[in-house]
Amino acid sequence: QVQLVESGGGLVQPGGSLRLSCAASGSIFSIYSMAWYRQAPGKERELVAHITSRNSTVYVDSVKGRFTVSRDNAKNTVYLQMNILKPDDTAVYYCNAEIRILGGGTSAYWGQGTQVTVSS
Repeated sequence: QVQLVESGGGLVQPGGSLRLSCAASGSIFSIYSMAWYRQAPGKERELVAHITSRNSTVYVDSVKGRFTVSRDNAKNTVYLQMNILKPDDTAVYYCNAEIRILGGGTSAYWGQGTQVTVSS
């Protein structure tokens, strides 16, 4: 009923930038919080950035000052602008959204993930 589709991942050199996008579609009544998580090989999935419906944001310490999360409510889309990328940022990035569906309740939905590789 609801799909989250990420795009924008890829290979970038250290110090470079990427912009991730995640678009939600389907039987959506309302989208509350949206977030980006990442999971590196051999590590647990971690929260990278979170944005509420009122655009209040939270970041993990390791990305503060380098990453910016934003959303376009008219497009049901959340973005992650990543600057000054480091090899430690290499991971699969996942979009997450808390969505209330038409005629139903609220649940958390996940995207399929997009690979970000930072390497020279």
